[in-house]
Amino acid sequence: MENLEETFKQIVSDYSEQLYWHVRGIVDDHDDTDDLLQDIFMKIWRALPGFRGESGLFTWVWRIATNEALGYLRKKKVRAALQFQSLDAKAERVIDNDPYFNGDAAQRELAKAIAKLPEKQRIVFSMRYFEDLSYEQISEITGTSVGALKASYYHATQKIKEGLNLSDGFESK
Repeated sequence: MENLEETFKQIVSDYSEQLYWHVRGIVDDHDDTDDLLQDIFMKIWRALPGFRGESGLFTWVWRIATNEALGYLRKKKVRAALQFQSLDAKAERVIDNDPYFNGDAAQRELAKAIAKLPEKQRIVFSMRYFEDLSYEQISEITGTSVGALKASYYHATQKIKEGLNLSDGFESK
Protein backbone atom coordinates (compact mmCIF):
# COMPACT_ATOMS: atom_id res chain seq x y z
CA MET A 1 0.00 0.00 0.00
CA GLU A 2 1.45 3.25 -1.08
CA ASN A 3 -0.17 5.86 1.09
CA LEU A 4 -1.05 4.33 4.45
CA GLU A 5 -2.36 7.53 5.96
CA GLU A 6 -4.81 8.12 3.10
CA THR A 7 -5.91 4.50 3.16
CA PHE A 8 -6.47 4.67 6.91
CA LYS A 9 -8.47 7.91 6.60
CA GLN A 10 -10.61 6.23 3.93
CA ILE A 11 -11.22 3.21 6.17
CA VAL A 12 -12.29 5.47 9.04
CA SER A 13 -14.51 7.50 6.70
CA ASP A 14 -16.08 4.47 5.00
CA TYR A 15 -16.56 2.16 7.98
CA SER A 16 -16.89 4.16 11.22
CA GLU A 17 -20.66 4.10 11.47
CA GLN A 18 -21.06 0.50 10.26
CA LEU A 19 -18.33 -0.64 12.64
CA TYR A 20 -20.01 1.15 15.52
CA TRP A 21 -23.24 -0.77 14.96
CA HIS A 22 -21.40 -4.04 14.32
CA VAL A 23 -19.47 -3.79 17.59
CA ARG A 24 -22.50 -2.44 19.45
CA GLY A 25 -24.41 -5.53 18.35
CA ILE A 26 -21.76 -7.67 20.01
CA VAL A 27 -21.11 -5.78 23.25
CA ASP A 28 -24.51 -4.05 23.78
CA ASP A 29 -23.13 -0.95 25.51
CA HIS A 30 -22.55 2.47 23.90
CA ASP A 31 -19.59 3.50 26.06
CA ASP A 32 -17.86 0.13 25.70
CA THR A 33 -18.43 0.31 21.94
CA ASP A 34 -16.85 3.76 21.72
CA ASP A 35 -13.81 2.58 23.69
CA LEU A 36 -13.50 -0.55 21.57
CA LEU A 37 -13.72 1.43 18.33
CA GLN A 38 -10.70 3.46 19.37
CA ASP A 39 -8.81 0.24 20.08
CA ILE A 40 -9.99 -1.28 16.80
CA PHE A 41 -8.88 1.69 14.72
CA MET A 42 -5.51 1.71 16.51
CA LYS A 43 -5.11 -1.99 15.71
CA ILE A 44 -6.08 -1.38 12.07
CA TRP A 45 -3.53 1.44 11.84
CA ARG A 46 -0.77 -0.76 13.25
CA ALA A 47 -1.71 -3.73 11.05
CA LEU A 48 -2.29 -1.77 7.84
CA PRO A 49 1.31 -2.00 6.56
CA GLY A 50 0.98 -5.80 6.69
CA PHE A 51 -2.34 -5.96 4.82
CA ARG A 52 -1.62 -8.03 1.72
CA GLY A 53 -5.04 -7.96 0.11
CA GLU A 54 -5.56 -11.71 0.39
CA SER A 55 -9.06 -10.94 1.63
CA GLY A 56 -11.16 -7.89 0.91
CA LEU A 57 -10.53 -4.76 2.97
CA PHE A 58 -14.08 -4.93 4.38
CA THR A 59 -13.57 -8.54 5.51
CA TRP A 60 -10.18 -7.73 7.01
CA VAL A 61 -11.55 -4.75 8.97
CA TRP A 62 -14.59 -6.73 10.17
CA ARG A 63 -12.39 -9.62 11.30
CA ILE A 64 -10.27 -7.25 13.39
CA ALA A 65 -13.38 -5.60 14.87
CA THR A 66 -15.07 -8.92 15.61
CA ASN A 67 -11.97 -10.38 17.25
CA GLU A 68 -11.49 -7.29 19.41
CA ALA A 69 -15.13 -7.31 20.50
CA LEU A 70 -15.00 -11.03 21.28
CA GLY A 71 -11.78 -10.56 23.26
CA TYR A 72 -13.49 -7.82 25.23
CA LEU A 73 -16.46 -10.10 25.96
CA ARG A 74 -14.18 -12.90 27.14
CA LYS A 75 -12.51 -10.55 29.60
CA LYS A 76 -15.92 -9.28 30.70
CA LYS A 77 -17.14 -12.85 31.31
CA VAL A 78 -14.14 -13.59 33.49
CA ARG A 79 -14.73 -10.42 35.51
CA ALA A 80 -18.44 -11.25 35.86
CA ALA A 81 -17.63 -14.80 36.99
CA LEU A 82 -15.24 -13.45 39.58
CA GLN A 83 -17.96 -11.11 40.81
CA PHE A 84 -20.64 -13.85 40.63
CA GLN A 85 -22.80 -11.83 38.22
CA SER A 86 -24.97 -13.06 35.40
CA LEU A 87 -24.07 -11.41 32.10
CA ASP A 88 -27.61 -12.01 30.83
CA ALA A 89 -29.11 -10.08 33.73
CA LYS A 90 -26.50 -7.36 33.31
CA ALA A 91 -27.20 -7.15 29.56
CA GLU A 92 -30.91 -6.69 30.27
CA ARG A 93 -30.17 -3.90 32.77
CA VAL A 94 -27.85 -2.21 30.26
CA ILE A 95 -30.56 -2.31 27.58
CA ASP A 96 -33.25 -1.05 29.99
CA ASN A 97 -31.06 1.80 31.26
CA ASP A 98 -29.31 2.76 28.00
CA PRO A 99 -30.03 6.44 27.25
CA TYR A 100 -28.90 5.87 23.64
CA PHE A 101 -31.48 3.13 23.01
CA ASN A 102 -34.31 4.80 21.15
CA GLY A 103 -36.44 1.81 20.20
CA ASP A 104 -39.96 1.03 21.26
CA ALA A 105 -40.96 -1.72 23.67
CA ALA A 106 -40.89 -4.42 20.96
CA GLN A 107 -37.38 -3.43 19.88
CA ARG A 108 -36.27 -3.41 23.51
CA GLU A 109 -37.60 -6.96 23.99
CA LEU A 110 -35.88 -8.08 20.76
CA ALA A 111 -32.60 -6.57 21.99
CA LYS A 112 -32.99 -8.46 25.28
CA ALA A 113 -33.72 -11.73 23.46
CA ILE A 114 -30.64 -11.24 21.27
CA ALA A 115 -28.50 -10.41 24.31
CA LYS A 116 -29.45 -13.79 25.83
CA LEU A 117 -28.15 -15.75 22.84
CA PRO A 118 -24.84 -17.58 23.09
CA GLU A 119 -22.00 -15.41 21.79
CA LYS A 120 -21.57 -17.16 18.42
CA GLN A 121 -25.30 -17.17 17.67
CA ARG A 122 -25.65 -13.52 18.65
CA ILE A 123 -22.81 -12.51 16.34
CA VAL A 124 -24.06 -14.58 13.40
CA PHE A 125 -27.60 -13.32 13.91
CA SER A 126 -26.50 -9.67 14.07
CA MET A 127 -24.23 -9.92 11.05
CA ARG A 128 -26.86 -11.71 8.97
CA TYR A 129 -30.08 -10.03 10.09
CA PHE A 130 -29.03 -6.47 10.88
CA GLU A 131 -25.90 -6.02 8.76
CA ASP A 132 -27.28 -8.12 5.88
CA LEU A 133 -23.94 -9.85 5.31
CA SER A 134 -23.91 -13.02 3.24
CA TYR A 135 -23.00 -16.31 4.87
CA GLU A 136 -19.86 -16.31 2.72
CA GLN A 137 -18.80 -12.90 4.10
CA ILE A 138 -19.50 -14.00 7.67
CA SER A 139 -17.51 -17.18 7.00
CA GLU A 140 -14.49 -15.14 5.90
CA ILE A 141 -14.78 -12.86 8.92
CA THR A 142 -15.27 -15.57 11.54
CA GLY A 143 -13.41 -18.48 9.97
CA THR A 144 -16.51 -20.66 10.37
CA SER A 145 -18.04 -22.84 7.65
CA VAL A 146 -21.16 -21.62 5.87
CA GLY A 147 -23.07 -24.72 7.04
CA ALA A 148 -22.20 -24.06 10.68
CA LEU A 149 -23.20 -20.41 10.29
CA LYS A 150 -26.56 -21.38 8.82
CA ALA A 151 -27.15 -23.73 11.74
CA SER A 152 -26.16 -21.03 14.26
CA TYR A 153 -28.48 -18.53 12.59
CA TYR A 154 -31.36 -21.02 12.57
CA HIS A 155 -30.90 -21.83 16.26
CA ALA A 156 -30.64 -18.12 17.08
CA THR A 157 -33.92 -17.36 15.32
CA GLN A 158 -35.61 -20.25 17.11
CA LYS A 159 -34.40 -19.00 20.51
CA ILE A 160 -35.49 -15.45 19.70
CA LYS A 161 -38.93 -16.72 18.66
CA GLU A 162 -39.20 -18.62 21.93
CA GLY A 163 -37.97 -15.63 23.93
CA LEU A 164 -40.50 -13.34 22.31
CA ASN A 165 -43.27 -15.97 22.27
CA LEU A 166 -43.56 -15.71 18.49
CA SER A 167 -44.71 -18.37 16.09
CA ASP A 168 -44.14 -18.14 12.36
CA GLY A 169 -44.36 -14.34 12.18
CA PHE A 170 -40.62 -13.88 12.62
CA GLU A 171 -38.84 -13.64 9.30
CA SER A 172 -35.66 -15.63 8.87
CA LYS A 173 -33.10 -14.93 6.12
